[in-house]
Amino acid sequence: MRVNLQALGCRLNEAELQTWARQFQRQGHPVTADPEAADLVVVNTCAVTAEAVRKSRKLLRRAQRVNPRAKLVVSGCFASLDGDALAREQGIDLLVLNQDKDRLVEITARAFDLDSMTHDAVEQATNPLFVRGRQRAFVKVQDGCRHRCTFCIVTRARGEERSRPIAEVVEEINRLGTEGVKEVVLTGVHLGGYGSDGRGDLSALIRAVLADTHVPRVRLGSLEPWDLPAGFWGLFADRRLMPHLHLPLQSGSDAVLRRMARRCRTLDFARLTETARSQVADFNLTTDIIVGFPSETQAEWQQTLSFVASLGCGHLHVFPYSPRAGTKAATLPGQVHDRMKQDRSRQIRALGRRMKRETLARFVGRRLPILVEGPYGDSPQGEWFGYTPNYLPVRVGAGETEDPTNRILDLRLEAVHEDGAHLIGNLSGQVENAY
Repeated sequence: MRVNLQALGCRLNEAELQTWARQFQRQGHPVTADPEAADLVVVNTCAVTAEAVRKSRKLLRRAQRVNPRAKLVVSGCFASLDGDALAREQGIDLLVLNQDKDRLVEITARAFDLDSMTHDAVEQATNPLFVRGRQRAFVKVQDGCRHRCTFCIVTRARGEERSRPIAEVVEEINRLGTEGVKEVVLTGVHLGGYGSDGRGDLSALIRAVLADTHVPRVRLGSLEPWDLPAGFWGLFADRRLMPHLHLPLQSGSDAVLRRMARRCRTLDFARLTETARSQVADFNLTTDIIVGFPSETQAEWQQTLSFVASLGCGHLHVFPYSPRAGTKAATLPGQVHDRMKQDRSRQIRALGRRMKRETLARFVGRRLPILVEGPYGDSPQGEWFGYTPNYLPVRVGAGETEDPTNRILDLRLEAVHEDGAHLIGNLSGQVENAY
């Protein structure tokens, strides 16, 4: 059967999709990027916000409309939280809850009596990563979270913390390397909690990946600004570990952080950022901010603006607060009006754009290795795009006839693009053994 895989939401959902793609492929079921050509469509849903739920429903309706003859398998946080309601909807053939995600391919094969093809057919199948247009692969190393932030529904959807064995992670990364992947991103719901179930800790995992794999770039996914293990910063001495971290702050007001039940205060976060920048060359910090959390006053909002401005982040992910049934925050008094959330969102997004431009400007004139990921949209100039080691986006002018996709190229960064969101790179040749 031809399989189409779709995901909404976090990098962990993407990592799961990539794992399922390889498993389907090994059973002889080729992965297709075209949902209309598929016999089986698998959708990995999200429920982190009310908007994510709306988009998940829209994705499911589109999958049914585009290819009503295909079997539809639904998994993810939305499916796990609202499975009973989804099960009653027409067109959904199979629900796989989060606790069974690791066995999704097995469960699907059993439910639909899928026949496995021969090993030769598996070997000839299209590489699922590149069907999905990925030069960077997400590797799920951990699931679940033991903490209870008052706004978060994911803890309920994902369950308790579980870590993959280090040897299994290393084996997967080596397999990805043989498939041509140049960069892997280690992901988890609570990545810093890796090993809380007795499998070591995050530092041990990273050391093993750096010692026993050869993928040129290793990157860390979103990492809560606590539970960082001993020796963590020293790991960045290996230049294969990319000098960028996404550390979710959520608010710059300690009073709001207490209402969120976050385990990090602004002083802790500032010290963490200072340590990172003092020990990791070219370190780039990106973060999340929730706008309009219940009872957020104007004074608390000004504290957030001021504190975030002091951090000099390379990028902000801004989320207007969205009440999620089943979370403590949804029951708190003082829900902020949507118009105020919109106004505050505009303010901090403007700050984010200014900080991003300032961050990019600091690297003008430098030469850095860029992993080219593909053409830049439908640019009439025939541009390409890629990322620096510290995850700064670069637009690369066409400078050679051959396709530079999935190559690490040594570029001089000449200017900040007029859009303020990219650097401009001058294509000048491929780096050999840069990392």
